[in-house]
Amino acid sequence: MADLKALFETVKKRNPNDPEFLQAVEEVFESLQVIQDHKPELLDQGVLERMCEPDRQIMFRVPWVDDNGNVQVNRGYRVQFNNAIGPYKGGLRFHPSVNISIIKFLGFEQVFKNSLTTLPMGGGKGGSDFDPKGKSDGEVMRFCQSFMTELYKYIGPNTDVPAGDIGVGAREIGYMFGQYKKITNEWSGVLTGKGLSYGGSLVRTEATGYGLCYFTQALLENKGTSFEGKTVCISGSGNVAIYAAQKATQLGGKVVTLSDSNGTIYDPNGIDLDTVKDIKEVRRGRIKEYLEKHPQATYMEGERPWSIPCDIALPCATQNELNLDNAKELVKNGVFCVCEGANMPTTPDAIHYLMANGVYYAPGKASNAGGVACSGLEMSQNAEHLSWTAEKVDAMLKEIMVGIFQNCRDTAAEFGHPDEYVIGANIAGFLKVAEAMKAQGCV
Repeated sequence: MADLKALFETVKKRNPNDPEFLQAVEEVFESLQVIQDHKPELLDQGVLERMCEPDRQIMFRVPWVDDNGNVQVNRGYRVQFNNAIGPYKGGLRFHPSVNISIIKFLGFEQVFKNSLTTLPMGGGKGGSDFDPKGKSDGEVMRFCQSFMTELYKYIGPNTDVPAGDIGVGAREIGYMFGQYKKITNEWSGVLTGKGLSYGGSLVRTEATGYGLCYFTQALLENKGTSFEGKTVCISGSGNVAIYAAQKATQLGGKVVTLSDSNGTIYDPNGIDLDTVKDIKEVRRGRIKEYLEKHPQATYMEGERPWSIPCDIALPCATQNELNLDNAKELVKNGVFCVCEGANMPTTPDAIHYLMANGVYYAPGKASNAGGVACSGLEMSQNAEHLSWTAEKVDAMLKEIMVGIFQNCRDTAAEFGHPDEYVIGANIAGFLKVAEAMKAQGCV
């Protein structure tokens, strides 16, 4: 039988320089203490010890030539964490902050997230410390081709199916898909997030943001309310944030903030998404440019949105962006729920403070699973050589997200912790993977 405290000490000794990974593991262990106390047999056969150690960690050199003819070198990663319930599945992140700790934390989270979708997908993650910002299309293409020239050896439609993440959008996926196809002489659904002209899925662009709102709406309805008439604060201004804002608005909420790494815009009249999309998706500009068309808005240099009074907070930027001080501001201003659109955006002390003060809190592994859920639907379409309508994909996405909420709610209640969706998500995600691992033996 696993001793969680002793096991976590072992994990720390094995990963002393990986703070993000240890943070993710510790959160899961806190939840699984409930299992150890009440149903310890569920931890038999070393399933948790095995889940904390990736199946493999791949690190490689990525040389590429810039527009000046100079050779540049970046580092690439792919961590294949667990494939007990399906092929490894998880995004690729291109950002200067990428290191092995971040990739391992994301891969570990992905195992639980993918399990919650009920789709047959294991967990993995990858990326590079390459920064696409400020690079020409040619430079991005040459980098992506070099990256895939190494990565292709380890992936495949029934082995490992990467997707996009921060810094990896349709452009990058297209360049990597083209290189994979050229090297292997094979057209297959080896990447998701592809363009619609070559096997991509409708609604994939919107899926994480839409899915976040479907989960949040299910939570609100469970508490006898809805988005209607609610003030919503969202951080970030990338894909997830934009489409979370769009769906929250469609559901009757008023989104008043968005942000980027430089600061936050606050528009008391409600964010004009057409302006934001032009800035971020067309011109690739900075969020403060919003004020050029909307002078009534306020720009807060270097600040996050969490000081603005709201009913619903949706952190959609990056890990550890909502800290204890931010949580105190939100509670003081009467926030009702915090649902994560990014991966691990809320620090552990902030999570504990929110929950201790009666705020309903949903972890990203549950509430932002819409993106990978839609990726799983893209895999199904590719396998069938079909393209489904947007209405069908959106309906299936909503059904999956409502199902995830209900699973988290019911599991938390079953283990004596009603409305504690962290415990519900971690235990529900764990149980499916653990059952599969036990059935397959010690491999």
